[in-house]
Amino acid sequence: MLEGFRAPLLAMALAGVVSWFLTPLVRRFAIVKGAVDDPTRDDRRVHQEPTPRWGGLAIYGGILVSLLALMPFAYEHNPFPIYLIGLLAVGACIVVLGAYDDLYQFSAVKQAGLILILAVAIQFIHGTSGRVQIEGIGWAGKWLDFGIWAVPITAIYIFVVTKTMDTIDGIDGLTAGIAAIAGATLSVMATQEVLQQLEMNRMSATPVKPSLLIGEQPRVALIAAAIAGSAIGFLRHNFNPAKIFMGTGGAQLLGFLLASISIVGAMKTAAAVAIFVPMFAFGVQIFDAFFVVAKRIRAGKPITQADKRHLHHTLLRKGLTQRQTVAVLYLAALVLCGLLIWVVRAFG
Repeated sequence: MLEGFRAPLLAMALAGVVSWFLTPLVRRFAIVKGAVDDPTRDDRRVHQEPTPRWGGLAIYGGILVSLLALMPFAYEHNPFPIYLIGLLAVGACIVVLGAYDDLYQFSAVKQAGLILILAVAIQFIHGTSGRVQIEGIGWAGKWLDFGIWAVPITAIYIFVVTKTMDTIDGIDGLTAGIAAIAGATLSVMATQEVLQQLEMNRMSATPVKPSLLIGEQPRVALIAAAIAGSAIGFLRHNFNPAKIFMGTGGAQLLGFLLASISIVGAMKTAAAVAIFVPMFAFGVQIFDAFFVVAKRIRAGKPITQADKRHLHHTLLRKGLTQRQTVAVLYLAALVLCGLLIWVVRAFG
C-alpha cells in the first residue's frame, strides 16, 4: 500500500498527462461527428465561435488510464473492488449518454431520470470493500442510521452534485477548475486521514494491521487525485479561449464521481461534521443552483428553464471578463475547500 502524498500526486500527474494528450484527438473526433456547440443557438452562449464538445471522453480516459496503471501497485490483492468497477462502468454510461445528449438534446426530465437511476444503481454495486451510500450521520454525539431512507437520500445527494456541476458549465474552464479543486480537496482529506491513523497506530502500545484502520481512504485519495488531474489536463484546452467543451457527459461524469467518492471517503472520515462536506467541497455549484432556482421562482419561471441567471452570467454582466469571472469563482471554491479541511481537522 502506497503511503503519503506521493501516490496521489502520481495519480494526478498521470491522469493529467493522458487527458492533455487525448483531448486534441477527441476534439477532432467531435468535429467529424458533428458534436459542435453553435453559439447562435440561443442567447445563453458566451463563446463566439462554434466549439467542439465531447471533452468528457478525454477526461474519462485520463481517469481510467491512471487508475488502471496505479491501483495494482497500491493494492496487490484487490486493486479494483466491486464499487470501483461499478463507478467506472457507470462513468462510461454517463459519458456515452452525455455524448448523445450533446447531439440530440434530451429533455431536462429525461436527464434527471437517468441520473437518479444511476445514483440508485451504484448503491447496490458493492462487495466487502466500500459502498457508495450515506448510511447515516453523526448527530449530537450519536449515530443516526438512515435505514431504508439511505437509498433516496444518497440518490438525491449524488443527483444534486452531478446536476449542479453540469449547470455551472457555462463559461470556459469553470467546471474543470472547480472539479479539480474539489477532487484535490477530497484527496488531501483522505491522505491526511491515512497519515494520522498510521501515526496513531505507530504510537499505540498495541498496534494493529494498518489496513484495519484506514480502510478505503488510500484508494479514495488515488481516485480523487486522478479525477482532479484529468480535469486539470483537460483544462489546458478548455481555458479561455476554449478549443473544446467537456459537454454534458464530462460535467456529469465529474459531478457523479466526486459525489460518490466523497461518500466513500470524506463523509466517513469526518462523520462528526459530514454535513459540511457537500456545503464546502461543492459549495460554489450548490449555491449557484439555489441562487438560480430562487430567482426563477421569484420571476414565475419554470425551475428547469435554462436562462442567464447563473453566478457566472451575473459576474459577466457586472463587467468582468470570462477569465476574471472564473478566477473569482475559483477563489471562492478554494476558500470553501480550505475551510472544509480546517473544519475536519479541528472537529472531525
